[in-house]
Amino acid sequence: MGDYLIKTENLKKDYRLGVQVVHALQGVSVEVERGEFVAVMGPSGSGKSTFMNLLGCLDTANSGKYYLDHADISTLSSDELARIRNSKIGFVFQTFNLLARTTAMENVELPLRYGQTPRRQRRQRVEAVLEAVGLGERAHHQPSQLSGGQQQRVAIARALVNDPVLILADEPTGALDTQTGAEIMTLFQDLNRRGMTIVLVTHEQEIAGFAKRILRFRDGRLVGSEMVEGKG
Repeated sequence: MGDYLIKTENLKKDYRLGVQVVHALQGVSVEVERGEFVAVMGPSGSGKSTFMNLLGCLDTANSGKYYLDHADISTLSSDELARIRNSKIGFVFQTFNLLARTTAMENVELPLRYGQTPRRQRRQRVEAVLEAVGLGERAHHQPSQLSGGQQQRVAIARALVNDPVLILADEPTGALDTQTGAEIMTLFQDLNRRGMTIVLVTHEQEIAGFAKRILRFRDGRLVGSEMVEGKG
C-alpha cells in the first residue's frame, strides 16, 4: 500500500427528495497522501459537501469503499464512526461553532473531555495548541472578546487538540474579510508544513491557491485534479 491517508473507490451517494433521487456522488475515486494540503472546489450541487461529509464520517456512502489511515471506514457501525471522528479527524467550519460564555481554553478543551485524558495533561495540550495558532495570550478570553480571525484560530486549535491525522475545513474563511482569511490560510499552510494533512472546501480560487492540489467536482463527479502552480 502507498502512503495515502485517504483513499476512495467508486464512492456513490444518493439522496431521496420526495419522489426524486438526487445522485450526489457518482463514483468518486481519489487518493490523498499523508501530509497533503488539498482544496475541493465545485459549483453548488457539485457533490463537494457530500464528499466532505463522507470523509468526515458524518454520513455513509450507498456503495464504494472509503479507507482512512488504512482502515476500511465503509464497514463501520455508527458508534465506530463516532470514535473515528473524535480520535482521527479535526473539523473547522465557516461559523466557528464556539460556546459563547466559555473561554478560548475551555472551548479548545471540550473534545478532550470526552476522552480519558487527565485534567493536567488536558491543560498542557490546550496551552500547546493555542500557542501553535498564535493565541497563547488570549486563552482566558471569551469569543465576544475576540475578533473573527481569533475565533477561527480557537476553532482550529480545538480541531488540533486531539492530535488528529486529518483536518477537514469547510469554507473556513467564509465569514472573514479578505486579509483575515489570508492570515487563516497562512496558518493552515504552517500546520501543513509541520505534517498535518488538510482537506479544505472552498468556492474561492484565491483560497484554493493556498493548497498544494485542487480537486474539482461537477455533477457528483471528480472532473479534475491539478497541482497548484509553484507547489507541484
